[in-house]
Amino acid sequence: MSERFLVSGGNRLVGEVAVGGAKNSVLKLMAASLLAEGTTTITNCPDILDVPLMAEVLRGLGCDVTISDDVGGDNSVVTIETPAEPKYHADFPAVTQFRASVCVLGPLMARCKRAVVALPGGDAIGSRPLDMHQAGLRLLGATSEIEHGCVVARADKLQGARIRLDFPSVGATENILMAAVLAEGETVIDNAAREPDIVDLCTMLVQMGARIEGAGSSVLTVQGVDSLSPTTHRVIGDRIVAATWGIAAAMTTGDVRVTGVNPKHLALVLDKLRSAGARISYEPNGFRVVQAERPRAVNFATLPFPGFPTDLQPMAIGLAAIADGTSMITENVFEARFRFVEEMIRLGSDARTDGHHAVVRGIPRLSSAPVWSSDIRAGAGLVLAGLVADGVTEVHDVYHIDRGYPRFVEQMQALGGQVERVDVPK
Repeated sequence: MSERFLVSGGNRLVGEVAVGGAKNSVLKLMAASLLAEGTTTITNCPDILDVPLMAEVLRGLGCDVTISDDVGGDNSVVTIETPAEPKYHADFPAVTQFRASVCVLGPLMARCKRAVVALPGGDAIGSRPLDMHQAGLRLLGATSEIEHGCVVARADKLQGARIRLDFPSVGATENILMAAVLAEGETVIDNAAREPDIVDLCTMLVQMGARIEGAGSSVLTVQGVDSLSPTTHRVIGDRIVAATWGIAAAMTTGDVRVTGVNPKHLALVLDKLRSAGARISYEPNGFRVVQAERPRAVNFATLPFPGFPTDLQPMAIGLAAIADGTSMITENVFEARFRFVEEMIRLGSDARTDGHHAVVRGIPRLSSAPVWSSDIRAGAGLVLAGLVADGVTEVHDVYHIDRGYPRFVEQMQALGGQVERVDVPK
């Protein structure tokens, strides 16, 4: 039975919240386990729906995957036993259910020199073509085409190459990187993505025996090796979840300490909250946001890291909706992400969109209404908006939120937010 959230507005969020492992990192780390025969262990895995989905993808490729509770914590440990000869055909239901499944393409090409990967599904935030993934594999010596709804790639061998990405795509960087670590010779990826998730993947690959230089910069240099070994790796904290709690504190004039994340991964986001009037303090394992009065209007423009994350655009619009003044939000990454604005207008937001821009004139308080999540971040943004709306806001299609936010309702309640999960009546 589908579920919805009932969000009652009016409460400040106050307290401490711990952030688990990064969704945008753990799924790629799980895929990287395909690169080495044997047992790979990944700790600090978030308890989100996409982790068991990725486990199903790996099982379909011949791996034995176990998900167990992390002793003394709220997160999970994923243990992956990779066979000597993985299957290369990833065309089954679990693959099509979420976008990150495509990240098995690079590892399969590295290990098997063949890959058939169903075109992935996921969030409705705009087109995310695989052109750069395929172009990178072709430069490494592979053929790659779309056939019968699948990416089909083959190679006699992979040979290092110089690859310049048209855009610093996270997914393309990851797939090309994982293919290159077992290719012959040197590969240089220019205009590579710089996200902390890329650095986390590079760290794990180096632990496995890969030779990679430039992690965190726009140029990655990879010296191919003959084989890799399994490893144990801890996932970095989820900066998107952490920032969601920080923005929620600012929207509700709250006081929230967020732990389990490197605050340097959120430097620009926290600077924006400071501009909105929040008092920000960095801590060794997180940060604290204290908002004493109604936030001030701030302009946002989404860009690849170290810019403002597109995943936080719905939260930025939510903040702008109740801020003092007028904000402009510019979306430079995913063209369909402004679908969220339609739901915010249901809640009384004074917002208009024009192409890549949204202009939001802040009002003191929103008004409750039924709204629908179109993706993970839109769903979380609608819950935050419900916290500053009169009455009870019904947020539907909350399975999206469960894909990215572990124990979201419980953590929200612990901070004083009035959020309840209920079944949708037939």
